[in-house]
Amino acid sequence: MKRLLKVTAMTGLLTLLRMAMGFVIAKVVAIYTGPTGLAMLGQVQSLVGSLNGIINAPAGSGVVRFTAENKEQGFDACAPWWRAALQWVLIISAIAIPLGLLFAKPLAIGLFQDASLAWVIVVTVSVLPFAAIGTLCNSVINGQQLYRRYVGLGMLSALISGSVMLSMIAWQNIEGALLAAAVQAALIGVVMLIANLRQPWFKLRYWWGAVEPKARKDIGKYMLMAITSALTVPVSLILVRNILIDQVGWDATGQWQAVYKISEVYLGVITMALGTYYLPRLSSLTGVDAIVSEIHKTARVIIPIVATMALAVYLLRDVAISLLFTEAFRSARELFAIQLTGDVIKIASWLYAYPMLSRGATKWFMGTEILFSLSFVALTYLFVANMGLKGATVAYLVNYSVCFLSIYLNVKRFAR
Repeated sequence: MKRLLKVTAMTGLLTLLRMAMGFVIAKVVAIYTGPTGLAMLGQVQSLVGSLNGIINAPAGSGVVRFTAENKEQGFDACAPWWRAALQWVLIISAIAIPLGLLFAKPLAIGLFQDASLAWVIVVTVSVLPFAAIGTLCNSVINGQQLYRRYVGLGMLSALISGSVMLSMIAWQNIEGALLAAAVQAALIGVVMLIANLRQPWFKLRYWWGAVEPKARKDIGKYMLMAITSALTVPVSLILVRNILIDQVGWDATGQWQAVYKISEVYLGVITMALGTYYLPRLSSLTGVDAIVSEIHKTARVIIPIVATMALAVYLLRDVAISLLFTEAFRSARELFAIQLTGDVIKIASWLYAYPMLSRGATKWFMGTEILFSLSFVALTYLFVANMGLKGATVAYLVNYSVCFLSIYLNVKRFAR
């Protein structure tokens, strides 16, 4: 647990920097464009998250797991999975980029109700491979548990990408914000590429060559899970915003987006620590009892931390709105209590769901992601129709409560 707290503190510094950059960007967008602009930016970020999730699918958790499991045997032992991951990235790029260019206009109409913004889709898909390179580098560093380097490069990437985004927003207002959101992950990828060129694991022979069928299949399982997340979570958020836009309007949707953004950013302290420490830790354990014991120990540390953070955000919600947004977002204060309660339950469900990733429980992972993304959209439609804007936060809370109960009761089944 000491190591978890140490990693949480280290990644917390990185997350605080990302929080600061994220809040500065949100503040600038709020000033320049108001709630409508923030809602539009949310749509772009969900699209970028989905597309990056697809292209990064082979480069994430699978690479972390097999690097963590084989790092003691040297880079040659890790190389089969690195080659397989790169091969999958190239295959997905060859499919996703042409499709994205072909369907740019329909996607723009679906996201923004404006075909003239198709250029955002074009830019996003064109720079996807750079995002995948950054994720591959991060995953190798994470799998080796080189936490200082992971945090240091993360800070450098956040500063550079954040500065570029702010410059774009100041230069071209909402168009600049949309462009910045489209290229942010690619900018981080370029920084990671340059920073790791001289690393001993970055040699061509570890990444290019014959790919073993077993390694391709192993990475393929994680790719399916990551693509499922990429096609469910961001898409469900896009659908939720579309429901809100239709039923309560763009401005009210911007109010909800402001609260959801605050949740995303402060929870980043916890989710980054879990991704950095928790996944490699669970991957190194064998036996259901050892895994469940580790989850319980981690939950006893993490849940009180999340609850305390949520309470602090609630008590400081008026300060947060004034500091991070503008007076046009003042009515968002009514959404915080339910949203923050949902945040605590969300992290609890993630803690118990992580063995799906560490053990490669593909069917369980895909099933829960699809089911609870669909239920979030359905519950939002139901509750917003009856309760207005607050219904979206109620749907969030109810959805994650049912999700947590389902995962908690079945953890021993997918942790095998």
